[in-house]
Amino acid sequence: MNTSSLYIGLMSGTSLDGVDGVLVDFAGGSIRSIAAAFTPFPAELRSELMALQAASENELEREGLAANGLALCYADCVRQLLPSANGPVAAVAAHGQTIRHRPELGFTRQTNNPALLAELSGIDVVADFRTRDVAAGGQGAPLVPAFHEAAFGKPGTARVVVNIGGIGNISVLHGDGRVTGFDTGPGNVLMDLWIGRHLGKPYDEDGAWAAGGGVHQPLLDALLDEPYFRQPAPKSTGRDLFHDRWLDAKLKGFEDLAPADVMATLTRLTAVTIGDAIRDENVAVEAVYVCGGGAYNATLLREIGSALGGTRVESTAALGIAPNRVEALAFAWLGYRFMERQPGNLPAVTGARGPRILGALYPA
Repeated sequence: MNTSSLYIGLMSGTSLDGVDGVLVDFAGGSIRSIAAAFTPFPAELRSELMALQAASENELEREGLAANGLALCYADCVRQLLPSANGPVAAVAAHGQTIRHRPELGFTRQTNNPALLAELSGIDVVADFRTRDVAAGGQGAPLVPAFHEAAFGKPGTARVVVNIGGIGNISVLHGDGRVTGFDTGPGNVLMDLWIGRHLGKPYDEDGAWAAGGGVHQPLLDALLDEPYFRQPAPKSTGRDLFHDRWLDAKLKGFEDLAPADVMATLTRLTAVTIGDAIRDENVAVEAVYVCGGGAYNATLLREIGSALGGTRVESTAALGIAPNRVEALAFAWLGYRFMERQPGNLPAVTGARGPRILGALYPA
């Protein structure tokens, strides 16, 4: 039996930019990040993963091929991390790429080929983290709040951790052991879509384009007129709801708006929905800590602070973990929990019938 405390976590999220990887040491129950790596998606793979987000022709074969391509990217990320390991790695925890998330229908699908990754890496692979929670009646998401409590929780201190990838989600760490959280709605997904369409860029660096526009209140009101925002937790969402067709439908009647003004309004949408979600939790927090790609968008962070009436908003770097490492770290931790046969979900967050061990093992 492998007694190593070293794990690799791999995460490719709804932004579809590539694979974030981390090498972590969990010795003695600690969480020590040793190294990080990033493998960008080849343009063809990114395009195919994007296309698989919606119904299309020949999906089974195309998904199988995309899963193989994803496993190759995962294996590349693992190779970058291994030189930093001072011993054997117990397991690679690989999230997979979400292409459908329909917990209301009893399923969620993260495409992946963990068997191929185990073959390529020569390391045990833990994958398929979400389906057991869904089988137990849960949303299967978000799964990161349990890790946020382990990494950032402080007894007697209430904190909120906001993960802003393609989708936004919050973890409310109440300071007394209780954790609540849910997906708030779009994070970067609509902003990335809009800047890609108009400027050919993958994202709005530091929120510069949004900062040059002005928020259009009638458009913001139209965007906020979405039942998901009023739905009570537990709840989760993804590209199944917030996609180009959703945005285009909301933009009808606003075709004359300057693209920069639309961008400013989309940025405000993300900020307001996060702010509303935090306020609805009715907890006085010392600060809000942001991780994920959105943590690098200064305009978005200012907007979140404004939406919260001046509450301090900063990145998780202030708590010792770089914001671009947090989600991959979370899945490394879930892989560690699986190998220790410990639950990884929080029923209060996902709505599952109880704690469950999450994942499936693909031995090397």
